[in-house]
Amino acid sequence: MSVTIEKKIVGFEVVSDVPKTEAEEEKRPTGGAEVIRMQPLLQRPPELRGTTYKIATPMSEHALYITINDIVVNEGTDREHLRPFEIFINSKNMENFSWIVALTRVLSAVFRHGGEVSFLVEELRSVFDPRGGYYKPGGKYMPSLVAEIGECIEKHLLDIGMIHAQEVSAELREKRKQAEKQGMLGGSLCPKCSQLSVVRLDGCETCLECGYSKCG
Repeated sequence: MSVTIEKKIVGFEVVSDVPKTEAEEEKRPTGGAEVIRMQPLLQRPPELRGTTYKIATPMSEHALYITINDIVVNEGTDREHLRPFEIFINSKNMENFSWIVALTRVLSAVFRHGGEVSFLVEELRSVFDPRGGYYKPGGKYMPSLVAEIGECIEKHLLDIGMIHAQEVSAELREKRKQAEKQGMLGGSLCPKCSQLSVVRLDGCETCLECGYSKCG
C-alpha cells in the first residue's frame, strides 16, 4: 500500500519485521558507550626479550637466523605467561628476501593480535618445496624451508610453555618397537606430519612419528 508523504523528510530509520531479542538490544551501543573487546590488543613495550635460532640447510650456504621476541601477558597476576609478539628472520642469502620479509610481517601481525597462534605451526609445516625437501642433521626430513621455520616456531612455543608436547601412546611405542625389531629404519612420506616414517605393519601403513594410520 502506497503512502503519501506530505512533510519534509528530515531523517530515516530501517525497520525490520523481525522482533529484536533482549540480548540483541543489550549489544546495541547507546550514546558514547565504550566498545569492550573480548581480547585486549597487545601493545609493544620499549624492551622485549627473545630467542634467536639458527637454521642451516643444504638449500643455501648461508644459515637463517630466526629471532622470536616474547611479551609478558597479565604481568603480576596468577595468569602471567609469555607469548610471542614478533618474529624476525635474517640471512646473508638475499634469494628469498622478499617472501621472508612478507612472512615475518604476517606472522608478527598474528602474534600481536593475541589469541591462538599454534595453528601457524601446522600451516607452515604442511608447505612443500616443489624442488624437493632435505634432511636435517639426525635424519629428520624437512619438506621445505618454510616447514622448518614452522618447526622452529613450534619449538619456541614449547619452550615458553604455550603448547605442550604430544604424549606418545602405548600403542605407538609398541609399533615403534615392532618396526625396530623388523629392521624398518625408514619409510614413505606421512601426509600428516611430513616425515618419511610411514611403514607397513600388520598389513596397515602406519606413521612411526605421529601415529597416523590409513586403517584409523
